[in-house]
Amino acid sequence: MTTHLDTSSRTAETDRDVQPHSLATDLGEISMAKRSYGRVAIGLHWLLVLAVFYQLALGLWMIDLPKVPVGLRAGWFNWHKSIGLVIGLLMCLRLAWRVTHALQDDGLKMPRWQHLVSKLNHFCLYLTLLLMPLSGFLGSNFTPYPVKFFGWVLPRFLDPSPELKALCSLVHEFTSYTLIALIVLHLLGALWHGVKRDGVLSRMAIKS
Repeated sequence: MTTHLDTSSRTAETDRDVQPHSLATDLGEISMAKRSYGRVAIGLHWLLVLAVFYQLALGLWMIDLPKVPVGLRAGWFNWHKSIGLVIGLLMCLRLAWRVTHALQDDGLKMPRWQHLVSKLNHFCLYLTLLLMPLSGFLGSNFTPYPVKFFGWVLPRFLDPSPELKALCSLVHEFTSYTLIALIVLHLLGALWHGVKRDGVLSRMAIKS
């Protein structure tokens, strides 16, 4: 009799433990476990945020710079290229860190559709933030002008090609406007989680 009661008790406890998970699954929620970021990932995130916002503002501003006096437009374009290469290197560093460092478990949950939208948005952000520096760098190499990294002339490995330069410029422009749209979507998502106060924003909060 005692054994039967003990077995029943353990079964009831197990059922109680399983029920919340089953209910969450039925409601279309998935665990946000292993989604909390460490200090290095958070630092890289905010460093990229500052660099990307500056780069986008600079890129939109310098389009209408006059070619006279000589050197003004070229100087700002070379500065823009240098910042772009830094962003590309930071993105490679962030991806390498993400691949080699598992995320921490914070136990948060969110609806499945939100999780899928978030993953798609992040994937597209990463893709555009790699394509923009790459297309800009390649496009610069397809011109007869030297490519400078904060004043240091980089080795040339491609021959000038007006056609390929035009293609890279098209990709660069398209990805820049795509990036702006993705950032707006990302900010709207952040605002949504901020209003809900569901703890998602705290994952990227700067830790003391």
